[in-house]
Amino acid sequence: MDRLTSLDTSFLYLEGRSTVMHVGSVMVFDPAAGRVDLDRLVALIGQRIAQLPRYRQRIRWVPGHLANPVWIDDEYFDLSYHVRRAALPRPGTDAQLEAFVARIQPRPLDRDRPLWEVYLVEGLEHGRFAIVTKTHYALVDGVNALDIAQVLVTETPGWERAQQDLWRPMHAPNDLTLVAAAVLDSLRGPGRMVEAARGGATELRELGTKVLSGVGSLARTVARGAATPAPTSPLNAPVGQARRFVMVGTDLADYRAVRSRLARGAHGEDVSVNDVVLAALAGALRTWLLTRGAAVHNATVVRALVPVSVEDDAGTGLHSLSACLVDLPVGEPAASMRLHQIAFLMRQQIAGGRAVGADRLVGLAGFAPPTLHAMGARLGSEMSRRLFNVIVTNVPGPQTPLYAGDAHMLSTYPVIPLAKGQALAVGLTSYDGGVYYGLNADRDAMPDVEVLGQSIVDSLAELTGGRR
Repeated sequence: MDRLTSLDTSFLYLEGRSTVMHVGSVMVFDPAAGRVDLDRLVALIGQRIAQLPRYRQRIRWVPGHLANPVWIDDEYFDLSYHVRRAALPRPGTDAQLEAFVARIQPRPLDRDRPLWEVYLVEGLEHGRFAIVTKTHYALVDGVNALDIAQVLVTETPGWERAQQDLWRPMHAPNDLTLVAAAVLDSLRGPGRMVEAARGGATELRELGTKVLSGVGSLARTVARGAATPAPTSPLNAPVGQARRFVMVGTDLADYRAVRSRLARGAHGEDVSVNDVVLAALAGALRTWLLTRGAAVHNATVVRALVPVSVEDDAGTGLHSLSACLVDLPVGEPAASMRLHQIAFLMRQQIAGGRAVGADRLVGLAGFAPPTLHAMGARLGSEMSRRLFNVIVTNVPGPQTPLYAGDAHMLSTYPVIPLAKGQALAVGLTSYDGGVYYGLNADRDAMPDVEVLGQSIVDSLAELTGGRR
């Protein structure tokens, strides 16, 4: 019986009908090598979660909220409840898949069951199918549990040999046992009971203990951001329950080509692939604002929280996880100057100690993009909406194919949830030669999110062509 940390408990308290606290992913598969039907997917997931007990546990609250809730085995765990089938009507376009994701992702997860869901979506054109996942922040801590999307795929195609499932649920504790355990914990740490009674105050130190080494730097980032609130932006608006979701696929080679051509910034700083991504997004936001008739001048900026850094100099994978507040220069009309300014700002933050390094993440077995997106989104939820206009989680993925059974994964799009007052969340992942964006937006505040999606493609083309 494990007790939730104060941070994890805070996500349960903060969750509302319009601000769910789960992260998602959309994985599109090529059926040429093999199709995953519902029965096979259920069996596959059953095998993969056999060593991850958190996926068969639910949350149990302590009577009187005397302590944080605990994880207990779900005695009536029903895998078929969590793995569901859906189908798109003909012709099964990407736009129809986006609409499906926009409908199901805002729905809260069932608190009386393990906090995850998987949808097998059939009927995509060209014979493709998709797997859509939802995993709660409280579940994904990167240590005891990884994102369910990470569990589904492997580097080698083929079906694993079925193994006997030896898992047997432990009987749920009664109220007296829960209270007794809470009292015992309070004797070990008296402040915990007071904190729990107040409703689960957030503790950034918990996040540091689990994943982000040296989180004191994050506190300093928050303090500096509070001194200079984010600029007013249409990206900050009241958030309802309805969403729009847009998938954008681009070529990783284009980002690397821009990086090679502009290897050094105006101030001599190195230009990274991550800088090129942010420059493409800055150009897209500029176009989007102009199409709205917004006032854009030379000093206009959009402040982005960038919790996740990307690949190392060799382009082979992770080297750090960072939390940076970056003012994207959307007022700058020249694409190359936007890139140089962003590269300079990023190096300033890293050199100034304002980024929260987490090199130890590389050593955590099994860490992969879905889990890192979840961690980045968790981090964003801990920072005030006044500190930034938009969250951008950028996570490198493997540059070799991944498979679910025999089916080849073609692309993967993160779904980052919206925080209160945040009309847009941007997640992107590089995978097997592509860079895939998932734009999750409030339906009423951003009816034109498709314009932003197309503008990303156009902005990258501008950088690639070297137009100034």
